[in-house]
Amino acid sequence: MEVLRILVDFGLLILIWMVQLIIYPSFLYYSKTNLTKWHHIYTGRITIVVFPLMAGQLAISIVQLAADFSTFHILYGVFVAFLWIITMMLFVPMHNQLSNEDFDSSIPKKLVKFNWIRTIAWSLLFGLSLLNYYEVLI
Repeated sequence: MEVLRILVDFGLLILIWMVQLIIYPSFLYYSKTNLTKWHHIYTGRITIVVFPLMAGQLAISIVQLAADFSTFHILYGVFVAFLWIITMMLFVPMHNQLSNEDFDSSIPKKLVKFNWIRTIAWSLLFGLSLLNYYEVLI
């Protein structure tokens, strides 16, 4: 389970950095009409990648926390819960706004700005996971 957790965490780490450095900034270069058209395609495709990874991370967190109520697993679970909450409460609504042709033109800038929170959180989570993995091996 430890190796699977590291793989899922690493997948999300790479994904969030690609979103932060490439995907969200690219939204700034689209016209409203073109971004709305592309966004419908983008959200369908990115969900195929993101949802299994996030759901897997959540499932791993729950299983490991149930098996071992340790400080690491509690902290890991808090990070995962935070990432789910911020994604559902902040990012899903912004993406929903982009699907409307009359969206506020500040939304792409907000995605870039606020996504740093998730980028840092997933980076810290991967680091925490990696440290725990090596402690388990020693």
